[in-house]
Amino acid sequence: MTKADLVNVIADATGLTKVETEAVVNGFIETIKDALKEGKGIEIRGFGTFKVREKRPRTARNPRTGEKVDIPNKFVPTFKPSKELKNLVDNAHKSR
Repeated sequence: MTKADLVNVIADATGLTKVETEAVVNGFIETIKDALKEGKGIEIRGFGTFKVREKRPRTARNPRTGEKVDIPNKFVPTFKPSKELKNLVDNAHKSR
C-alpha cells in the first residue's frame, strides 16, 4: 500500500476530501520524523512504538579486498509493533 492508497482509504472512510486527508497524513508523518530527529520516541497504543536506536561502532571487512573497515556509530529509527498488532496480523494470516 502506498501513501496515495492510504490517503484514498482514509478519505473514503472519513468523508474528508483527498486534499484534506493528504494534509493530515503528511502532518502525521512529519510529526513522527521530527520527534525521531529530536531523539524522542512515539508510542501509539494498540499499534506500536517508534524509537531511535544507536548502533555501536564496529570493524567490518571489505568483501572484495578483505581489508578492515571501521564503521562509525550511527542512529537508526526502529519500530516495535504492539502485542495487539502482532496478534491481529498473525490471526488474519492464519485464517487464510
